This record gives sequence, C-alpha cells and structure tokens, in this order.
Amino acid sequence: MANVQKTYALVLGLVLAVVGVWGLFTNMILGLFGVNMLQSVLHIIAAAFGIYAGTKGDGMTYNLVLGVAGVALGVLGFVPAVSGLLTTYFNINPAISVLHIVIGVVSLGVRYLVK
Repeated sequence: MANVQKTYALVLGLVLAVVGVWGLFTNMILGLFGVNMLQSVLHIIAAAFGIYAGTKGDGMTYNLVLGVAGVALGVLGFVPAVSGLLTTYFNINPAISVLHIVIGVVSLGVRYLVK
C-alpha cells in the first residue's frame, strides 16, 4: 500500500505549502496558530519534500521523518527551558505544539501501520 504512504505525504506537503505561504503574510493562522517568517520558510521546505515524496518517492521516509520531528518539536514546546526559545525564534505557541504532536503521531501511524 505504498500509495497510501505517497498520498499522505503529498497531502501533508500540500497543506504545509499552503500554511507556509499563508504564514509569509501573517503571524497568526486561523487566530490560533502562531507563525513567523522563519517557521513559514521551514514549512515551505518541508512541503517541497512532501510533494516530491508523494509524487516521485515512496512517501515512507518522509512520513517517518516528519513524524519524529513533529512529536519531538511538539514535546519540546512544553519543556519550559526550550519553549521560550521556540516562541522567540519560531513564534511557536502551545496550540502549535499540540498540532505538531498530532501530526507527528498520525505520520508515524501511517508510516508503521499502513503496509
């Protein structure tokens, strides 16, 4: 079922592209999720890899990397010593940290539970 892996990577890549471009013009998305220029550029880079993985690759590695990164970044967003840095440099707030964890867990689920 590599098609599920590729489809998930492609859809996530497209969503990240929209969020990345949207974030270039605002510092809050949907009035809840804090973003800034640096975070938006990283979203666009991750989007490019996702779109590539969904069209030319197998999607599995992208889903794994995004899953691990999402969970790690989300958890770090709740560590007091680190959360201040994430807020300062990336405008990451608790809502984004929760979203990162959710996306990370779903990405890892797709990677490991869909064969």
